[in-house]
Amino acid sequence: MFRRKYGIRTFIAFTHDFIAIAVAWWLAYLFRFNFEIPAPSLQLLLEILPWTVLVQGSFFLWLGLYRGLWRYASLPDLKRIFIAVMSGTVTVLLILWPLGLLVNIPVAVILLAPLLLLLIMGGSRLTYRAWKERRLYGLESNEAKLVLILGAGSTAVSLVKDLARSRDWHVVGMLDDDPRKLGTRLQGIRVLGTINELPQWVQKLNVGHVIIAIPSVSRRIHRQALEMCSEIGVKAMTVPSYADLISGKTTVSQIREIELDDLLGRAPVVLDNDGLHGLLTGKAILVTGAGGSIGSELCRQLAAFEPNRIVFLELNEFALYSIQEEFLSRFPDMAMSFVIGDIKDHARMTQLFTQFRPSVVFHAAAYKHVPLMEQENACQALLNNVLGTYVLAQVAISFGVKKFVLISTDKAVNPVSVMGASKRLAEMVCQALQQSITKNAKPDQNNLSNQTCFVMVRFGNVLGSTGSVIPKFREQIARGGPITITHPEMTRYFMSIPEAAQLVLQAGLMGGTKGGGEIFVLDMGDPVKIVDLANDLIHLSGLGEDDIRIVFSGLRPGEKLHEELLAASENTFPTPHQKLRIAQARQVDEQWLSELTAWLSKITVLSDQEVRDQLVKWVPEYITKETEHN
Repeated sequence: MFRRKYGIRTFIAFTHDFIAIAVAWWLAYLFRFNFEIPAPSLQLLLEILPWTVLVQGSFFLWLGLYRGLWRYASLPDLKRIFIAVMSGTVTVLLILWPLGLLVNIPVAVILLAPLLLLLIMGGSRLTYRAWKERRLYGLESNEAKLVLILGAGSTAVSLVKDLARSRDWHVVGMLDDDPRKLGTRLQGIRVLGTINELPQWVQKLNVGHVIIAIPSVSRRIHRQALEMCSEIGVKAMTVPSYADLISGKTTVSQIREIELDDLLGRAPVVLDNDGLHGLLTGKAILVTGAGGSIGSELCRQLAAFEPNRIVFLELNEFALYSIQEEFLSRFPDMAMSFVIGDIKDHARMTQLFTQFRPSVVFHAAAYKHVPLMEQENACQALLNNVLGTYVLAQVAISFGVKKFVLISTDKAVNPVSVMGASKRLAEMVCQALQQSITKNAKPDQNNLSNQTCFVMVRFGNVLGSTGSVIPKFREQIARGGPITITHPEMTRYFMSIPEAAQLVLQAGLMGGTKGGGEIFVLDMGDPVKIVDLANDLIHLSGLGEDDIRIVFSGLRPGEKLHEELLAASENTFPTPHQKLRIAQARQVDEQWLSELTAWLSKITVLSDQEVRDQLVKWVPEYITKETEHN
């Protein structure tokens, strides 16, 4: 019956422990009497053993000693064994005392018996686990890859524990720069030396792989490890990001190749999830440019907050189809609408707002490719980025949208390109509309809670976005080079696409604390040299600078050598979030907006030069070649 209820393995384990109880008490008597047990003591032992075995065995079952497997025996299992043994021993003594048998049991036996039982039960389990892991995952496996782990913190220790149960990996050592850890053993693995000693240890131990197990490691360490691994011909890998680990999306055992995002070394974004749930949960959300890099990632982030519906607005049919395929597969239970439309089309926008009644709008639709917008397409950049923003914003106001979040760019700061100037104009349009809302609010309104709040978010480049240098560099590397860079000193601010989207959400939540119309500037960290970025990609591809040449082609039209996040005349105010600040930008009024929209409405076709000439009037900080020489 026991075997049917608990299974054969549990039956074997219980039988083992059943016998162990008797053996422990027998050995305790042997040790007490120097292996010559007197006849009276032997008789007493035979009398008390049934009680001892029955009581101890009952405690073993009651405390769940047989719910786990021996091959996974661990410290919690040993704790349960200790509690079961000591509880059973005390209970046995309490039973034997009124029977008058306790007084005849030597004190040494009473002390030795539970200790021996602990040793037998715990030792047998750990021995079995060690044998099982060695047989399944140990050094006998010729397929196991030898690996060094960089780091000796909690993440590295967890990784070692996980890899110990893998057929594919065998950890031969750890490297860490903490001098206190050098020479110590963690999970049986020795900390051999510092990270700088990686080449020596790789050669000495014949290692083929290195895993960076420091999720919040700096960009410098990642690059240093990557360069060393590239030079000595070993594969560099890493654990999931800190954000993914704490969110539960991944585990440390899900090692992966190093990606460009890792080389940024940026701290994870802390979101006000409660506040975002209040803003987004159960609400209809409209995302323009939903098929683009930022727009699509915004939609992915929004899905976690369980909105009532996400409306995906996109002009590009294929981009919309692609994002539809992804989201229908990933979020089959979420209400979604995939809409093709032009933000400049007032009638179409009115139709969408009438149908879906969005509470929040994330406006990511824009023409953003600087050289492409600079030549032959300047007028389209102006109309789409400025007029489109105005039309969309006007419709949003008329339908009482709570938050309107404009995705801007660092290229709007002291712009030297049509694209940058058009995005600065879009910011100014939203600022003017916010002023108009505030000015025209009814006198009896104590707050603007029912009015549209405009929020602008300004940040630099995101890694891997459509049309950015990263996809271009990867294509050039795949072709065998060369990589083309416009200037050896060119720098840009970079962040990952998920980080950018998260900060946009956080800025959208915080917007309105200063009355609305705020321009949030994201903490982009330090600027990155494009040359360094190219070299990182070369190393990530398993190649060196000798394999892929870098060629400098000269600055393109409308291109800056260094991007800025603030104009010279702008100051910033801190916010409660360490990665967000508010720019104090130049303001415009209703009259300015009226004149701008009157001009925009008259535009049919303008040449590139006509657009640039007019932009100087509307955006005084806009610098063209002509104004630069004046």
